[in-house]
Amino acid sequence: MKPLEILSSIPPWAKAAPETILDSPAFAMPCQIGDKGGVLRRAQVDPSGAAMLALSISFGDEPHTLCLSRSPAFTELDKVWDSRADVPDALILALVERECGPLFQFLENAVRKQMRLVGIAAEPVDGSSRDMVSFQVGDIVFSVTRSASVLSAFGLLRNLDLSHESIREQQLSAMIEYASFALSAEDIASLAPGDALLLPEIDSVPPRVFVAGRFVVDANGVAPYAADSLVHVLAQGEDGIALGNVFDAVETPSPPPSAAVGTQLRVVKDGRLLASGRLDRLAGQLAFFVE
Repeated sequence: MKPLEILSSIPPWAKAAPETILDSPAFAMPCQIGDKGGVLRRAQVDPSGAAMLALSISFGDEPHTLCLSRSPAFTELDKVWDSRADVPDALILALVERECGPLFQFLENAVRKQMRLVGIAAEPVDGSSRDMVSFQVGDIVFSVTRSASVLSAFGLLRNLDLSHESIREQQLSAMIEYASFALSAEDIASLAPGDALLLPEIDSVPPRVFVAGRFVVDANGVAPYAADSLVHVLAQGEDGIALGNVFDAVETPSPPPSAAVGTQLRVVKDGRLLASGRLDRLAGQLAFFVE
């Protein structure tokens, strides 16, 4: 499994709404504006709206508002920024169309609907309101209407930075498995304190880790969890594992150490506890002793 596949299989990300993804501190969308590549991130803007140029635009037939902050990336627009209230709207719009074309093209490609510049917004707009979502890439800061089209275009799991601490530090439940094997229903039914099950696998097979009941981390990396009919010998308690460590195991698997004599274990089948006990030796071989 790849890190993105792992993320998409666990709560809260498995069914995360686009707005949840977009509002995550890990949001970081690779983008191309004109001939410049960059990373689009969330931004804070002036709540008064005074420092922004509010434009009426549309994506397809849907009306939206786009607010632009002053930016050196828009050279000619920057020259008239302080006096734009005295500049005819037609001239402002001409400058916007000429200098913001790459940004408009990026937005059109992202939303996948034709974008059209309608004109300058009739009323001031608070770019920091909950009705808007603000972004920054390089020197360009802008806000756009928080519509379903915008949310679904940007709020995608692939736009999260999986190296961000808010993602990597998420804790998941983990169970260490030291051995697994087939055991007949008769043998299971007859298990009693004092019985022993030989576990030669512990000397030869590295342990596995079941993570969040969804995937398995072992010496080969990370794979989806698949239920089976085997008996599993697990560590007595559950541990926690950081999601970042699971990501790392994709490229550099690092199984936990094998169980030592005296380790408390449990035997489970189909999620049902069959027996608890300890690891010890029987005739020189490792074995699970039922307690």
